[in-house]
Amino acid sequence: MNRLAQKIQAVAFLGMALIAFQSCSEDSMSGDGETMTSAELQTILMTDDIAGAADSALAELYVGNTAKSFTARENDCYTAEYTETGFVATFNNCVLNGTENVDGTVAVTYAVGEGSASFTATFTDFYVGTIKINGTRTFVVNTSTDQNSVSFTVTSDMTIEMEDGNTISETGEKTFGIAFSEDLSSVTFTLSGNWTVQIDEDVYAVETLEDLQVTSPCEYVTSGSMVVSKNGLAVTVDFGNGECDDKATLIYPNGATEEVNL
Repeated sequence: MNRLAQKIQAVAFLGMALIAFQSCSEDSMSGDGETMTSAELQTILMTDDIAGAADSALAELYVGNTAKSFTARENDCYTAEYTETGFVATFNNCVLNGTENVDGTVAVTYAVGEGSASFTATFTDFYVGTIKINGTRTFVVNTSTDQNSVSFTVTSDMTIEMEDGNTISETGEKTFGIAFSEDLSSVTFTLSGNWTVQIDEDVYAVETLEDLQVTSPCEYVTSGSMVVSKNGLAVTVDFGNGECDDKATLIYPNGATEEVNL
């Protein structure tokens, strides 16, 4: 399970790296009075960032189950009961691996098949700092003959309640990828998928048209595109064709375009 734990931590890291996809303009030109702001796009893509601490908690639990027998585990941070098919853990408002305080219950059911491993985590009033998470995240870790790459598919049906009482819910599927160059001098992160985010009364449907990519050492999204539909307004965000720059192009339904800085 240690290798799977490392992959969980990689998903959390990818969530942080790909939050760079937040950029857009606050001066949109939709032509019909409806606009989309950079803050909205940032929120659309922040759920994986928020869930990153929860993913780290899961990684800690996988690492903690190093014994061959399935027994209870307990330390100053959590108690966990392991079985052949998963575990149930309760955290007691503790700091885990340098994250914000975590508190609440998570139940995990896992399975390993040929060429892949998967598990479903169900969060019940699970707190990361002052943010409360309820719902499920299913992770499928896909392996390949290429030792330099790995991909993760994450299916979410979760609700996040912020400290101010605002709620964010997400349903849908994202696939994260990480690939190293042959000489290990660079790494490429990718994100693709279809998911829906509801922020209070506003609903955003996201569909990637081409995989979004970040290639080190460049710190910007270098290629890919996605469509974000907000309450009927569909805006295409084009991140370019591989050139390392801080620009993206917004394309509105009436054909108007706008170049923005990331």
